[in-house]
Amino acid sequence: MRILQSVRPGNLRKLMQEIRVDSYGIGIMLAKAEHYLIRLNIVSNISANILKQEMLSLGGDVAVARGALTGSVNKTDCLLMGTLAQFSRLNQKLKNQPFGLSRLGQDLSGSLIKFRKQNFTLDLGKYKLNLGTRTNIMGILNITSDSFSGDGISHLPVEEALERAEQMVRDGADIIDVGGESSRPGAKPVLLKEELKRVIPVIRLLAKKIKVPISIDTYKPQVAEKAIDCGAVIVNDITGLRNTEMGKVVSRKKAGLVLMHMRGNPRTMQKNIMYISLMDEVISYLEAGITKAYEAGISADRIIIDPGLGFGKTKEQNLEILNNLKDLKILGRPILAGPSRKSFIGKILNAGPGERIFGTAAACVLAAKNGANMVRVHDVAAVKDALTVGDSINKS
Repeated sequence: MRILQSVRPGNLRKLMQEIRVDSYGIGIMLAKAEHYLIRLNIVSNISANILKQEMLSLGGDVAVARGALTGSVNKTDCLLMGTLAQFSRLNQKLKNQPFGLSRLGQDLSGSLIKFRKQNFTLDLGKYKLNLGTRTNIMGILNITSDSFSGDGISHLPVEEALERAEQMVRDGADIIDVGGESSRPGAKPVLLKEELKRVIPVIRLLAKKIKVPISIDTYKPQVAEKAIDCGAVIVNDITGLRNTEMGKVVSRKKAGLVLMHMRGNPRTMQKNIMYISLMDEVISYLEAGITKAYEAGISADRIIIDPGLGFGKTKEQNLEILNNLKDLKILGRPILAGPSRKSFIGKILNAGPGERIFGTAAACVLAAKNGANMVRVHDVAAVKDALTVGDSINKS
C-alpha cells in the first residue's frame, strides 16, 4: 500500500498506465485526481453561500467565515476545495447565476489554466528561451563598487567583465544580467551619467562576444534604452514598471521584461516590512505590473515575474515566499527567483556573502521544485550542478 500526495498530472497518467487503465478512462479520471485549494478574498455572503451549496452538490466544499453563515458579517473570504473536474463543472453551473458569479466562474477557470501551465517560450527577438523543460540560470555581472556580495567590478577594465561573463556562459548561464547600480539595502542611487559609463561599454562588448541573451538590471528608462541599442534584449526592472516611461521603452524596443516586487527603494525597503498577507500582496503588486506592461504594449511572451527575495522582506518572509512560490503561477507568467547570497541565507548559516554558495544552491533547488522557471545567481557553476540533479529528480 502507498499513500500518494501532490502527484503531478504526468505522473498520474503514468500510474494509471502502470495498472493498465483504459486510455479513455485515463482521460476522464485525470481531472478527478487533481485537487486544488483556491482562496477567494472578500466575497459577498450571498455569493459565498451559493458557491458553498454548488460545490457541496458536486462533492467539493467551500470554507467560509462563521459570520457568513449566521449573517453577522456581510462579506467573507472563501477557501474552495475540489478537483479539477469539480471546478470545471462549477464553472458550467455558475454561467447563469447572478451576483457576479458567472464572471467568477470564468475567472476560476482561467486562473486554473494559467496555474497549470508548465512550459513557456520567452520571445527575446533573435533569442527564444524555452522555460519549463529545465530551470534556466541568469548569471549576475555587477559593474558596481558597492555590491553586497563583494563581486562588483566597476574599477576593472571591460575585458575583465567579458572574461567573467564568458566563464559564466561556459558554466551554464542562459542569460547574463548586467547591473551598474547596487540594490542592496541602504544603497545610495547612482547618477545616470555614472551608470551609463559603467554598463554601456560592457554591454557593447558582450553583445559582440557571447551567444546568450544580455539583460540590463536598471530602473532608469534612459539606461534601458541605451543598453538595448547596444545589444541587451531584456530589462530587469526592480521597481516593476513604476516609471511609465520604462514600459514605453521596453515596448518600443520589443525587449523582454522582468517585473519584480519591491516596496519603496533600496534605501527604504527594509523600513516597511509589515504585510497583512505577504503572498496576496506580492501577487497583487505583480498583477498590477503585468497590467501596466500590457497597457504599454508589451506582449505576455516577453514578461517574467520575480517576487523580490531580499527586497523589503525579513528572513521569515523570504522563506515563506520560497515555500509558496507556486502561488505565483496563477499569474500565468514564468517565475524568476533570486536567492543568491542573500542575507536570509547568511542568517540561517551565520555566514558572510562569500560563504553562502551551498546555501544558495539549496535555495535554488527548492525554488525550482516549487515553481521557479529561472534563478538569478552569482555562482553559476555550483548552482548549475545542483539544478541539474534537482531537475532530474523533479522530472523523473
